[in-house]
Amino acid sequence: MPFASVYAAAGAFAGALVALAVYHYAAVRPALARLGTQLGVHDQLIGGDAGSASGRLARLEAEHTANRAAAERVASRLDELEAFATSDVSRIGFVRYDAFDDTGSDLSYALALLNREGDGVVLTSIYSRTDTRTFGKAVKAFRPAANASEEELRAIELARSSTENG
Repeated sequence: MPFASVYAAAGAFAGALVALAVYHYAAVRPALARLGTQLGVHDQLIGGDAGSASGRLARLEAEHTANRAAAERVASRLDELEAFATSDVSRIGFVRYDAFDDTGSDLSYALALLNREGDGVVLTSIYSRTDTRTFGKAVKAFRPAANASEEELRAIELARSSTENG
């Protein structure tokens, strides 16, 4: 009867293999198929039409590096422009007036050309029937370096307020 126990063990083993095969086809294989489908959807969402998720992540990293370099170039250029902006003529004030009672049409004028700190020049042209005279006065911190006329002071004030409100 020793052969009977061998046959019984072999039969039990064969039964276990059959049960394992049935379990594999009934439970494991469909689960693996669903997992494969989900992995494909995941790769499609992450990777797009261009490939796998790892390829997409590598492209994103490369784009991030390129964007960082571009941002550094923009920051550098912005620093240059801000340094330049301190000396540009961004504040302008213009006043026309009649310098003399016997002339009309507001042909005389005062023109203030200043940077953001209020440094620059105020140019004045005085028109009369016989001639025209032009003067220039330095301006520092919105104050003329020499005595200024009412029109010149008004032009400087117009220049001061020209970019504060707009």
